Amino acid sequence: MLIGAVEAGGTKFVCGIGSEDGVIQDRVSFPTEQPDKTIANVIQYFRDKKVEAIGIGSFGPINIDPTSPQYGYVTTTPKPLWGNYPVLPELRKVFDVPFGWDTDVNAAALGEATWGAAAGLDSCLYYTVGTGIGVGVYAEGKMVHGLVHPEGGHVLTRRHPEDTFEGSCPYHSDCLEGMAAGPAIERRWKVKGSELGVDHPAWEMEAFYLGQAVANAILLLSPKKIILGGGVMHQEQLFPLIHAEVRKNLKGYISAEAVLDGIGSYIVPPGLGDNAGLCGSLALGLRALQEAK
Repeated sequence: MLIGAVEAGGTKFVCGIGSEDGVIQDRVSFPTEQPDKTIANVIQYFRDKKVEAIGIGSFGPINIDPTSPQYGYVTTTPKPLWGNYPVLPELRKVFDVPFGWDTDVNAAALGEATWGAAAGLDSCLYYTVGTGIGVGVYAEGKMVHGLVHPEGGHVLTRRHPEDTFEGSCPYHSDCLEGMAAGPAIERRWKVKGSELGVDHPAWEMEAFYLGQAVANAILLLSPKKIILGGGVMHQEQLFPLIHAEVRKNLKGYISAEAVLDGIGSYIVPPGLGDNAGLCGSLALGLRALQEAK
């Protein structure tokens, strides 16, 4: 059985095929350019792969309401030319297979719950901290949807007392994404985060913002595992700083072993590494195939 997977990111698309046990057997990546060209590359990749289903984890916001005429569309993204683009309908014109469709971060959360750091648990959160910040929510064995889908990168946040940066979000200025995503780090410090030393004050400030978000998520959703991925989280020195900030913010109120004494095993990197998104899309495709039978 072969399942197709598309990790549709704002910077690049990654397409692959894999098996029902989560093993990726082949992959290709290409830049996210104008929509028609990018989707044509996706079609070209899958045209001879004979997959039984395709899962797509997409950058957002997206329409995830199956009853809507715009189901499968990217909606209000600021990415040029992609606003209100029908990603799923365009692919359905070519491939007559079941499709799974969700946000890239919900897909990553599903992948981690299926084969990764949250395997065996019925709830987890997946944060991606990179070009933007997104949050995937997996609860009671399914991805969380509602009015739209979680947009935890745009929650409001308290400012660090020494931070004068105005924020980089085009919608909210100083929301979590505007203060803590990769572009915010670069604009604040005038250099890419990857070029900053491990002891640079940028990381204490980054942990201040991410620690607030994670503590709020624990209070609101009570997940059994929190996974922090994305390019910024390749800075491994952030994890102990975030652990300390979360405990400081919670002040002992959450009486759970995972927070009180086991936080290093509770707030963790992706078990699937940089494959979390693609494996998550594979899991979306697998679920769509199972539901179609």
